[in-house]
Amino acid sequence: MATTTRQDSAGRTPTAAPRRVAPVALALAAASLPMFLATLDNLVMTTALPVLQEELGASLEQLQWMVNAYTLTFATLMVAAATLGDRWGRRRVFLAGIVLFAIASIASALAGSAGALIAARAVQGVGAAAIMPLSLTLLAGAVPAARRAMAIGIWGGVAGLGVALGPVIGGAVVEGISWHAIFWINVPVALVAVPLALRALPESRGRRQPLDLVGLMLLAAGVLAIVWAVVRGNDDGWTSARVLIPLAGGALLIGAFVRHVRRAPHPLIPLHLFRARSFTIANITGFAFSLGIFGSVFLLAQYLQVALGHSPLEAGLRTLPWTAAPMLVAPIAGMLAPRVGVRPLLTSGLTLQAAGLMLLAVAAPTTTSYSQLVPGLVLAGIGMGLTFAPSATAVLADLHQDDHGIASSTNSTLREIGVALGVAVLVAVFEGQGGQLTPEDFATGLRPAVLTGAAVVGLGAVASLLMPARTGHTDRADRATATTHDRQPLREHAH
Repeated sequence: MATTTRQDSAGRTPTAAPRRVAPVALALAAASLPMFLATLDNLVMTTALPVLQEELGASLEQLQWMVNAYTLTFATLMVAAATLGDRWGRRRVFLAGIVLFAIASIASALAGSAGALIAARAVQGVGAAAIMPLSLTLLAGAVPAARRAMAIGIWGGVAGLGVALGPVIGGAVVEGISWHAIFWINVPVALVAVPLALRALPESRGRRQPLDLVGLMLLAAGVLAIVWAVVRGNDDGWTSARVLIPLAGGALLIGAFVRHVRRAPHPLIPLHLFRARSFTIANITGFAFSLGIFGSVFLLAQYLQVALGHSPLEAGLRTLPWTAAPMLVAPIAGMLAPRVGVRPLLTSGLTLQAAGLMLLAVAAPTTTSYSQLVPGLVLAGIGMGLTFAPSATAVLADLHQDDHGIASSTNSTLREIGVALGVAVLVAVFEGQGGQLTPEDFATGLRPAVLTGAAVVGLGAVASLLMPARTGHTDRADRATATTHDRQPLREHAH
């Protein structure tokens, strides 16, 4: 039974009132279920894209924006959502995100054009931005410090489950019902998630500071400009003003963002977080992982349908050796991380992913037999499982508990930016090498695109070697928790 204390106006601490604490399993379910929806919708559309191209008359560029509209708003608003959660209450903002996600899912299901679906997906990403980082922060605060590494490992496994089931659920629903139902299924899950969060996740707050609107606008505009330029590169020409101007403008805006947060009294992303080497390396590797892997998934899920002739469900099921492996591997990696350290797991995971992508890039264009793709799929899947939980552990390991919300959201922001850039960059390589959405020409651009993804993930593996051999997660988390509890009465009184 946990307790909370509050000092009265005279500074005295009255007898602590007991606070009911939900079982760890219930807290895990409450934090993980909405996060599952957010990760599911990263990939749930991949096996539906050929159907959407036909039914909505969507171009390849519009198909990209159906994915990128979600990931870009998801990415750029997560830090803002964490800041608002610190001020207004993390659970309150978390619940608002679930509700908005459900409303936008309804709008996506009712969309009658590619443009309407892109707009609804952008709003859906806003809801996801409030869900993803706060789910981990609320979970970390709802479980005992001694069981936190295990809980984070399971949380990472559920994230892997969302990745695994995205193509399968999308394919099954599209084939069995329609593409609209992909979004309707979010609604009943959200209806269950809200009361569960109210029951199992205690409200918490962090540092109360103003929202850095200038930083938010600079970051959002910079990332959007760069992704826009990459998406338009092949059509407009890489040396055209319509590409070079937004590309240069985006780089300048990102530079202005870094300069701004160095000087701002309450920056959107506090740069002092990057003094922790484990946090910095976790973000570098997370960005590389997302760019290489999710850009490859975008293309390979369509390859199974367009080039090999499988139905949406068959294509989804055939991704399982890749996407389902994290369900088994991630929880094990989460339990091993405190014993062996995150560096061996992270380096091994990224190396296996790079190797798996290379095998897929070599085998896919030269075969019509799915069995020859399985070794690459399995290697990439095991690697993903070894990456999820250790990366999440490293992000929070050497930081004070008050920084967990902003740290988690910063990491998620960089990973989602990696997803958006991964789709844009790999599709640009695909088109630039002659790839088209036809059975005859799809494989032409697939190999160089997936090899590009493998190279980026390989760079992430090299960067992971700089991760500290042992993070201070367990000891420092305990000390941070104790310090936070010691200061809790004063902080609550100040609020």
